[in-house]
Amino acid sequence: MGRMEVTVLGAGSWGTALSILLARNGHSVTLAGRNHEEIDTLRAARENLRFMPGFVIPEGVEFAYLDAPLPPTEMTVIAVPSTAVREVCARAKGHPLIVVASKGLEAGSAKTLSQVASEVLPDADVGAISGPNLAVEIVRGIPTAAVTAFADLDTADRVRAAFMCRTFRVYVSQDVLGVELAGALKNVLAIGAGLSDGLGFGDNTKGALLARGLHEMTLLGLAMGARQETFMGLAGVGDLFATAVSKLSRNYRVGRALGEGLSLPEILKQIDQVAEGVSTSDSALILARREGVAMPVFEAIESVIRSRVQPLHAVSLLMERLPRLEGLHPAEA
Repeated sequence: MGRMEVTVLGAGSWGTALSILLARNGHSVTLAGRNHEEIDTLRAARENLRFMPGFVIPEGVEFAYLDAPLPPTEMTVIAVPSTAVREVCARAKGHPLIVVASKGLEAGSAKTLSQVASEVLPDADVGAISGPNLAVEIVRGIPTAAVTAFADLDTADRVRAAFMCRTFRVYVSQDVLGVELAGALKNVLAIGAGLSDGLGFGDNTKGALLARGLHEMTLLGLAMGARQETFMGLAGVGDLFATAVSKLSRNYRVGRALGEGLSLPEILKQIDQVAEGVSTSDSALILARREGVAMPVFEAIESVIRSRVQPLHAVSLLMERLPRLEGLHPAEA
């Protein structure tokens, strides 16, 4: 595919990484951020000293303020925390193609972020890109794979071509709902994995926790109309594995620190970035109640995050729960 004009909304580690990737692919990129001082520093240093130090931002990237007019480009990538997606999408009026790279659910409504984008931008083609994509590894050129999902496969293929390169392999899907649910829900399980490690449990415990959690999020996805194979693919198992075992993962680090006895406010202050699994834990249970799906692993993790249950007691409750047959229908699980 030829050169495209691309706007990336969000100048954190993820937006910076995607801008670098797209510029290396030959596209003309405008990276827009909220903080004027940080954008000015990016423009002067051509390096994200706060979130992505040590990596030069290619000359193909220009910088803009999110509160300034942003002329439509061929493709617009949303790479902000879930809490900012609705507001940021309002800055993309008239932009024809929206790729949601953020992973989360909208607090309160529990809507997927592409659903939010479609509400704000009803005339745009809206889809998502997701997968086991740790930002710093992408910029380092470490082999990575992702999946882009749009209702229309031709549109998905256009987006794939824009991101695809020797070190970043992109697959396509039409299951936008499943790709986004998997990308959001695995963050909660990554907190659970970190929690297990922080408590000093072994890999047996973590493996059981992740397997049962994957089962729960798949059942929820099926109840909502997503496809099972999506949860077994890059957006599900692939992203879960990367996020739940990597010390680069914010969500894993939140869980580990909780298991080691730190409070959530302390942890979030130390990390100084958004860990989407914290807010998604609430949204996951909203969806579970709405769809009538039992999600005890998610309930336990959310209870620890909200300090209603001590971490060790939460694990005990899960282990003492009466085992059921695997592969049950959502209503029976």
